[in-house]
Order: sequence, then structure tokens, then C-alpha cells
Amino acid sequence: MARIVMKFGGTSVADLDRIANAAARVKDEVEAGHKVIVTVSAMAGVTNQLVGYVDQTSRMYDAREYDAIVSSGEQVTSGLMALRLQEMGVPARSWLGWQIPLRTNDVHGKARIEAIETEEISGRFAEGQVAVVAGFQGISPNNRITTLGRGGTDTTAVALAAAFRADRCDIYTDVDGVYTTDPRIVAKARKIDKISFEEMLEMASQGAKVLQTRSVELAMNHGVRLQVRSSFEMSDGTLVVDEDEIVEQQIVSGIAYSRDEAKITLVQVSDKPGVAAAIFGPLTQASINVDMIVQSVSPDGERTDMTFTVSKADLERARTALEDHRDEIGYREMLSDADVVKISVIGIGMRSHAGVAQTMFSTLAEKGINIQVISTSEIKISTLVAEEYTELALRALHTAYGLDAH
Repeated sequence: MARIVMKFGGTSVADLDRIANAAARVKDEVEAGHKVIVTVSAMAGVTNQLVGYVDQTSRMYDAREYDAIVSSGEQVTSGLMALRLQEMGVPARSWLGWQIPLRTNDVHGKARIEAIETEEISGRFAEGQVAVVAGFQGISPNNRITTLGRGGTDTTAVALAAAFRADRCDIYTDVDGVYTTDPRIVAKARKIDKISFEEMLEMASQGAKVLQTRSVELAMNHGVRLQVRSSFEMSDGTLVVDEDEIVEQQIVSGIAYSRDEAKITLVQVSDKPGVAAAIFGPLTQASINVDMIVQSVSPDGERTDMTFTVSKADLERARTALEDHRDEIGYREMLSDADVVKISVIGIGMRSHAGVAQTMFSTLAEKGINIQVISTSEIKISTLVAEEYTELALRALHTAYGLDAH
């Protein structure tokens, strides 16, 4: 008998029929003898609708009231899921964040979980009751409802799995697992049976949308085995586990891409100590994250071009911050380009195999794709290319690394 946390996202509980479908999956696990905690998101589209109501009511809204409003979507779903389970003959009770309680800090809109009290739900477990927990929410030290930010229900599910020492945390979604790359672009992409936490973390941070980085990081820190599964098919999903569990490691496990990139180049900056701080200081003050950075020095060694990437949403704010500090930085001109894409090759096998980067560079060169920026880590190589080459680059690299399904 195992303890399992089952998380259902917005598309999996989008309407009453889908809630009934998800409840049937829960019933299967209960009938197999498992103790189950269910975590649910708001029904698809509801959170955006609630955020819209807030924006229409108050432009400079109080974040505490924002959290009270947007957390209500999960309250509705948890109640409906508990009712559906009861109708199916499964003892169930819904729980809001404050009822557990799931304690967070007081950073409204993107709170972090500090503690989860397990006594009450553990008592219900002993009675055979399923706990249906509203995801995405907790309670602050001031007894106000808080929300956990983007991907908050995944974070709730993993945190519950850690707190209750669950054997597994199943993330049910509208895809049946993690793929070697986006199957909508590369028809030969195939589902990965097992992937390490580190690889999943890189894939999530580099653009793969299946799991949020925060939940993967939490799972890795607490040793929670994750499984990504489809709500609509009865197939096994992808297990996200410690790399020790993966017997045969691929050199490259997957290829991720992100269209959320914009490139800025500062031309002819003085090549002297402190110039990087002068450039990136104003961006830090504006809460703008910089990703890839490349510096090219001119032949005379006195001037340099500095190129880096920010998210597309931050491009105009970044330009403004740099314009405001132009005299201090001392660049000749600023160029920017939002028509770029970051493509990342990821795999723990890279640690022990040479030639991975060479394969990437030669494959792109053969297709006539110019590399604008390169960044690397121990298990990842990322390149920035023109957005028009996204599909060509993904397909070519997928084949070059032997990832195509046969």
C-alpha cells in the first residue's frame, strides 16, 4: 500500500465531465489500496478570468485582496471533486490551504511554503478518507490567504508529497509524459520513460512547459519521485527520479526551446574594469533577469561589444533602464532583436562524453543556421538563433543526436 499525491491541472478539471474523469482515476488508486491526497487547480480559464476582474476593478490593487479573489477558483474545484468522489462511493473531504494549514511567508502573489501541518489529514487517512486539497494557496503569518504564483498547484502537490512522505507524486496533465522535444514540431519525438531531476530542471527552465522549475527543484531537494501522466489515457507516464535510478543514461535526453527571448547588443563599450557592473546593475535594480551573455573585444583592446538576452516581456524595460544609464555605461549604440529563439540540448551523459557541442554546431552549420550566442553548463548547451529556423533546427538536432523514434 502506497501513499500517492495526485495533481490535476486546469485542463484535467476543465468541466464537470473532466472532473468526473479525474475522480475515476482517483477511485482506481483507492481501490488498489493506496492512501491518496488529490491536489487540484482551478478549472481551465477561471484564474485568468478572476485576474481580469481584479484588473478591471483596481489598477493598483491590494495584493492581499488579489490573493483572496484568485485563490477561489481552486476552492470551487476541490469542493466539486470531493462531491464527485462521494457520489462514486469514495469517502472524500475538500481542504483549503488555511484548513490544513499550509503555512507560507507573507509575499502575496508568489508566496513560498514554510511548513505543512500533517496531523489532521493523517487522522482522516486512518479512516480511509481521501483529502482533496485546493492547490496554489496557503496562509500567511497574518492569517491572510496567500497564493504561490505560477505553477503553484504543482508546488503544492510536491510539498504535500514531501510532508506526508508519499511514495510518488503523479502530475496529471493533457500530455502523456515528457518528450525528447516538442512533438507538435518534431513528429519523431518520443516519450521518455525516466528522466533525472537535473535534466528535467534544465528542460523546464529552457522552455519545456510540462513542469514548472520550482516544483522540480522542490522534488529534487526532498527526493520526491514525480510521474507526469495523462488524465485522458491509461498509459504509464514519465518518471522524474534521482539519476542513480537511471541505469542506461543517454548522452542527450532532450532538446528544449524557448521563444521568450530577446537579444540586446551594446556596441563599442569601454573595455575596462566595472563596465559589466555598470551594464547589469541597472537591469538588476529593474528586476530584469539576464540569461546568455557574450563579450567580444575589438582588435585594439579598448572597446568591446556586449550581447545578452532577456525575456521578451522585459525588452522595453531593459532598453529604458540602459538608456537612462547611457552616460555611465558609455556605449555607442544599442541594438535589439526579439525575433530569436533559444535552443538547448540537455543530457547528464554530457558529463562523460566529448563532442556534444561539436555535433550541435556542425549540424546547425550544415543547415545554414547562424549561431548568435552560446552558453553552456555541465549538462546543457544553449544556442541563440533566428526564430525563423526554430523548426528546422529542432528536427535536425533531434536526428543528429539519435533521438528520433523508429
